[in-house]
Amino acid sequence: MKTDLKTNLKSIWARAYVRIVGANREPSWILSETVLPLLNTAAFVYVYKALRAPEEYIGFVILGGAMTAYWMNVLWSMASQFYWEKEMGNLELYLIAPISRMSILLGMAIGGIFYATLRAVVVFVFGSLIFRVNFFISGVVELFLIFILTMIALYGMGMFFASLFMLWGREAWHTSNLFQEPIYLLGGFFFPVKTLGYTVAMFASAIPISLGLDGMRQLCFKTGKTLGFLDVKIEILLLLGLSIFYIWISHYALLFMENLGKKQGRLTLKWQ
Repeated sequence: MKTDLKTNLKSIWARAYVRIVGANREPSWILSETVLPLLNTAAFVYVYKALRAPEEYIGFVILGGAMTAYWMNVLWSMASQFYWEKEMGNLELYLIAPISRMSILLGMAIGGIFYATLRAVVVFVFGSLIFRVNFFISGVVELFLIFILTMIALYGMGMFFASLFMLWGREAWHTSNLFQEPIYLLGGFFFPVKTLGYTVAMFASAIPISLGLDGMRQLCFKTGKTLGFLDVKIEILLLLGLSIFYIWISHYALLFMENLGKKQGRLTLKWQ
């Protein structure tokens, strides 16, 4: 048992190390992953300025623009990862290694969070300074708790998608593109999710980042609670439930898809 734990911890660090170090080896990636998203966020800011929207909406956009880094990381570096590994011929090595597939994805998640945080911090800090966003933190502990639970639930969902993409093959690329824009809408990245209406907002609550952004906005701005969808305490409980659910379902989905793929021979490029 102790040996298995040590082996899995080593695999977690091995996968995380590659992404942490790799994020700093290509300067052009840093530029494209920080400056370009800031320009995209600025476009929405100027739309609100042109409409003379309340100042809080500019802060909503900055915060949402920063959080897009984590969603893009989950979509392309977590959910699609096993597809890329199959393309490069590494998936077979992962499957025969005496480690849990969850440890591989957990290492990717830790390394991915480090890489995504770089982009998120740049967008958040520079966006806040350039557009002079005024923040009013009403609960530091609650804010930290919501962020952590959002990350756990979001990357847990990424692990679940990884099990599906592992079998979809080239369709994983199209599915990733398909999920990208709808989540921008349902997640309320650039507007309060409450605007979608109660029914749609409840449906969107299955996406962790929807509740996470709503809760963080309520805690970061004076009038944030008036535009919030649910009470912050309720959102914390829902995020806790989503964290447990997505990690649980991803564990069994990975086992099911792996066993199914082995029986049907669908985990190698020869099947495609």
